[in-house]
Amino acid sequence: MSDSEQFASDNYSGICPQAWAAMDEANRMDEPAYGEDIWTARAADGLRALFDTDCDVFFTFNGTAANSLALASIGQSFHSVICHELAHIETDECGGPEYASNGSKLLPGEGRDGKLTPDSIEHLVTKRTDIHYPKPKAVSITQATEVGTVYTPDEIRAIRAVADKHKLNIHMDGARFANAVAALGVHPAEVTWKAGVDVLCFSGTKNGLAVGEAVVFFNRALAEDFEWRCKQAGQLASKMRFISAPWCGLMEDETWLGNARHANACADRLARGLLDIEGVSLRYPRQANGVFVELPQPVQDGLRANGWRFYNFIGGCSRLVCSWSTTEAQVDRFLADVRGLVE
Repeated sequence: MSDSEQFASDNYSGICPQAWAAMDEANRMDEPAYGEDIWTARAADGLRALFDTDCDVFFTFNGTAANSLALASIGQSFHSVICHELAHIETDECGGPEYASNGSKLLPGEGRDGKLTPDSIEHLVTKRTDIHYPKPKAVSITQATEVGTVYTPDEIRAIRAVADKHKLNIHMDGARFANAVAALGVHPAEVTWKAGVDVLCFSGTKNGLAVGEAVVFFNRALAEDFEWRCKQAGQLASKMRFISAPWCGLMEDETWLGNARHANACADRLARGLLDIEGVSLRYPRQANGVFVELPQPVQDGLRANGWRFYNFIGGCSRLVCSWSTTEAQVDRFLADVRGLVE
């Protein structure tokens, strides 16, 4: 079996051809450093066109930096950020948001299928209002969530309503934003600034890039001095064109959306196939490119013995993630192995 037989993460996948071609083109010329190049300007303008609004755009190396610096731009050290208890910023970023903000506390809330609810936000904001408790300043929502579900525009608008009530800004962790947009079948603006999102961290890495996230400020007042924040945090690339040029490749002919649709379709094929196997069930609804499945331990062990890579996730279920490079044949081989182990 090939080493590529994996559903561990879309981080495992390589660079998609369009992004590679754009990087190759950028490599054929000398360009000014530190983001003063034509590629960074072109990528930023492309994102403005994509979202159909005049927003401020910055590029970082990775998602942890993007999220942490974006949240730090919203509040100060005595503030707090409300997020879901399963949010990546809470469970998997090693205190990055707190570090970048010099101490802003994360306040985890509840919600079914990985989604924060207006009631949960209301509870966290109002349970204490005294000066001895960190003052809520932001809400962070993950799109798609850590369990593969997506927020609809109506759900985001409902969160915006409670955020407005308490003067909170909204940050969106878009590690799989492209997959969420593909799943919803809406314009990117409908699930961001039109629904009330102030700042989006849009991942390119999970959508076919080697490295690079875009921090998109729809509320441009929050972007004040953000370039200095990036520089201080070691996120200002000297050869920035090699981060920004691949974004140009992603946006050409809606490659970013095509990549996401393909990954989602592979995940749908995988989920439907698994549900046809006796003794196998899904932990969460399959909405984006992740499948969270309850597999008997002997089946898990057998799959790994056969060379398949995947992670056990929340509550012990198995997380299977598809990417732009996943193939239907790969999905079918996995399903055949599961059937063989179950029988």
